[in-house]
Amino acid sequence: MIYIQGEPISPFHIVSSELEQSILQQKQLSRTPYYYASFEELRFELRVRAAIVHAALMLGESGAAFDTFENSRCNERFWTLDMKGGFRLKPTVHPSDAIEDIYIHGHFYAFECAMGIVVVLYKAVLDIIGREQFDRFFDRLYLYSWHHDADLKLITVHAEGEGIPGDVQYFKNPEVDPESMQWQGVNVIVMPGGRYFGHGTGVSSAWFIIRLLNRYRIPGAQISAYLMDETTFPNFKYLHQLANGNAAGLREPLSAGPGTIMGPGGLAPPDGGAGAGFGAARIGQGFGGEAAMGMGPASDGAGTFTHTYRLEARIGSRTHLYG
Repeated sequence: MIYIQGEPISPFHIVSSELEQSILQQKQLSRTPYYYASFEELRFELRVRAAIVHAALMLGESGAAFDTFENSRCNERFWTLDMKGGFRLKPTVHPSDAIEDIYIHGHFYAFECAMGIVVVLYKAVLDIIGREQFDRFFDRLYLYSWHHDADLKLITVHAEGEGIPGDVQYFKNPEVDPESMQWQGVNVIVMPGGRYFGHGTGVSSAWFIIRLLNRYRIPGAQISAYLMDETTFPNFKYLHQLANGNAAGLREPLSAGPGTIMGPGGLAPPDGGAGAGFGAARIGQGFGGEAAMGMGPASDGAGTFTHTYRLEARIGSRTHLYG
């Protein structure tokens, strides 16, 4: 159900595209309540979600290749490739131009699936808020796995079996063969029609992704790959403020990726500390060869460390642990 200023509504007349209409109807029929301060705030979220879907499709058509961190490559006119396989924005380059170049000259690029998801999110935000605001707030771009600028303000929640187009989810392979760690999981964008986009897998069904991952399990494995019960998405309300020029003074430090969890009481990291300045909990590294769950301190690439949190789903009880 959708609520505007606390009142339930059926706002099926407020969107113009078929995709936005589909997203709106799915949210309206959901068991999860969704609260908005205004119709405009709701419209904005629908636009961003639709842009994420389109950005995922365009990345799949860009020619950008999937590969491991060790074999990452980029257009060095816009990015500096570091020893880890990350892309650091060059000082004289506009962030918007650098993100657009991945879509225009994709054949110059190769990266793993988590980075692919972050690229999709940046592209969608750029398309919605425009170059001026994007260049202002995302001028410190560094692409590496789930590393992202804190102004994306990613939020992770329990999905409870639901996924709305534009959400980020993760297929985990809990008994992956150690010789094939690039198949420990797949980060995906939820697409319309119950399908998923993954960098390296394209748009496919859950059945296809699970079957693919199950090919790379240890001998005698008993546990199938599965879709985790978390979903990640940008803080649409904050991005709406940013797009309207109302986010001045709210800029935060870079995030190393893991951190923020949305719980019943609202946005807060699991240790009870301040929520500001943290990104989303890392729901999986996918094909990159790193551990799927983030633990311990992580550098933001500039000497600053943010705390990260372990996030995992236990098979059977499917109990989620944070901390």
